[in-house]
Amino acid sequence: MWVQARNRSTGATETMGLWTGEEDRDFSIEGGTRTYHGAGALLGLDQIVMQTGLTVRMQRVSLAPIAAEVAQMLRGYDAGLAPAEIHRALFDPMSGDLIAEPKRLWKGVIDTAPIHTAEIGGQSTVDVALASAARALTKGLSLTKSDAVQSLRGGDRFRRYQDVTGKVSTVWGEKKAGQ
Repeated sequence: MWVQARNRSTGATETMGLWTGEEDRDFSIEGGTRTYHGAGALLGLDQIVMQTGLTVRMQRVSLAPIAAEVAQMLRGYDAGLAPAEIHRALFDPMSGDLIAEPKRLWKGVIDTAPIHTAEIGGQSTVDVALASAARALTKGLSLTKSDAVQSLRGGDRFRRYQDVTGKVSTVWGEKKAGQ
């Protein structure tokens, strides 16, 4: 799983990869090298169903909340609606070498990532729900945010000055700006 999230402290876009392997590993994907963290951070994922159409599909990925990488991704980064991808890597069973470049099977965004803390003796999990890229097609038109459309909804005039915002000089205090 590859995620591109915003760092909460710096505002920069950060990337992080998690995989089911036992150690960190670099993979060459789409002409670049990506580092994926292992050691049990990615516990598993539901079967990926391939289908055509514009249906928003959901995919569930189970992560270990105790892993430092998972904590950084969900608490240190703003992972809500962060772009995410799932790749499949095939290995030679005899040598353990990678057969070919990992293939992307899923592309979408992080929808939810609730952290379930278990009681003593239980196992805590993070079940990340990913929404497919078709989610971008469900955004409403900006037309619905115009003053004309808003006023049809019970006289809502919240956006009445939207078209002149930034064009009107406002005097604060006794002097105009620049005088």
